[in-house]
Amino acid sequence: MATIGTFKKTGTEYTGEIFTLSLQAKGVRLVSDLRASGENAPSHRVLVGRAEIGAAWTKKSNEGRAYLGLKLDDPSFAAPIYANLFDDEDGEGASLIWSRPNTRRGD
Repeated sequence: MATIGTFKKTGTEYTGEIFTLSLQAKGVRLVSDLRASGENAPSHRVLVGRAEIGAAWTKKSNEGRAYLGLKLDDPSFAAPIYANLFDDEDGEGASLIWSRPNTRRGD
């Protein structure tokens, strides 16, 4: 697992940055999607400036902790990035955590 972003929470909106070896995006915003309808619709949209780079869904961990599951995509990516945004213990910030799914066969 790796932290690829840090965010501050204001109400239901998050603002921050995402950083990897190939991506450095500041001014990233996760805003509530008021247009959402249906149980599979995302709860948030991920924006950088005016560009929408992803979506997020409200989820709960096995321990009952709420978090956002993100799917980020951009034409420069080889494939979408999936990550989870967890509120920090103080409740004011949040960390975007990425982990590569196990893709080996026979494990």
